[in-house]
Amino acid sequence: MRLKIPGPAGQLEAKIDEPTGTQRAIVVLAHPHPEYGGTMCNKVVFQVAKALQNIGCAVLRFNFRGTGASEGRFDGKDGEHEDFFASLNFAATRYPTLELWAAGFSFGAWVALTAGALDTRVRALIGIAPPIERYNFDTLRRSEKPKFFIQGEEDQICPLEAMRRFYAHANEPKELIVISGADHLFDGQVSEVGNTIEDLLGDFPT
Repeated sequence: MRLKIPGPAGQLEAKIDEPTGTQRAIVVLAHPHPEYGGTMCNKVVFQVAKALQNIGCAVLRFNFRGTGASEGRFDGKDGEHEDFFASLNFAATRYPTLELWAAGFSFGAWVALTAGALDTRVRALIGIAPPIERYNFDTLRRSEKPKFFIQGEEDQICPLEAMRRFYAHANEPKELIVISGADHLFDGQVSEVGNTIEDLLGDFPT
């Protein structure tokens, strides 16, 4: 289902995918950096959305300001966080009885994880290849919410060593899964990201 979300810089293009059967959570899912081709139709984002549907989650994907049919201009910092908060508000209003989770890939992981750590409504945080060395993740590191990370072993944007250093100092609860041989974009291994999501969160209590 395609729709528009009211955002602080104008309407945000969005899509909701719902699972068949009972719904256990609504997940707001953010895409990679728009200036490098990132959109809500990114192949990793699509695969993550599909996997979350498979475990009973509704998924709200949206394009950041200035991306696709979303209004406004790319900001690169606070603006995208404002877009994410607007999407959380929309999701929480549309699905008031479901748990709210925040997820993102690459640049979208920075936005989703840091915004989700601050928003008291969000219960779980899911980051795929978060660029730990490029942005400030201190809010996430201090968060005591459940944190799930998926990382490529050969990630050239977020080196595994940097992820491991961050992870060692992040508060519990947390879990890190490394996909062997995978680069930042998970080329040729996108399906493994989906399988990992299902394994990580399939039994996560709601």
